[in-house]
Amino acid sequence: MCLCLVTRPTTAGAGRDVLLGRKKRGFGAGNVVGLGGHVEPGETPLRAAVRELAEESSLVVAEADLLQAARLVFRFPARPDYDQEVAVFLTDKAEGTVRECDEIAPAWYPVDELPLDAMWDDAKHWLAEVLAGRRVEGEFVFADDNVTVARSDVRTAPVREDVPTAGEVASGG
Repeated sequence: MCLCLVTRPTTAGAGRDVLLGRKKRGFGAGNVVGLGGHVEPGETPLRAAVRELAEESSLVVAEADLLQAARLVFRFPARPDYDQEVAVFLTDKAEGTVRECDEIAPAWYPVDELPLDAMWDDAKHWLAEVLAGRRVEGEFVFADDNVTVARSDVRTAPVREDVPTAGEVASGG
């Protein structure tokens, strides 16, 4: 799985917005989520993030402009088929106009007013950290209701400016 978080300056210029979306169908329907999805066979999480962002929002981003900001593992003991590992990428260099698709209704949210009450329970443990520029490694174990985080282990580290983006690593730059 992959997520691609796109940020931009607010329209007033005094802060940042992040592109999230209300899931209209499928796993997590009704929740506000990051844009992303499954990694197809033969596809890297980086390439999947670019594809999923375009499919779910019509925004175009270059692989070279993505920074891997998090690696998250989700465990659902009551539903092991829900278990997943997610690579989270971050960028502020997307082009195009945001459009809704049949799966998700994307919208810009102020980073300092994240809609955490409308998101998966895990988001309150890691999303603000990623948006603040920290690298996150996290594992979340959900309760039997498959909604509430029963246990979490989150480790953060600053994202260093001298660390190449995922695209630079892939191209040898």
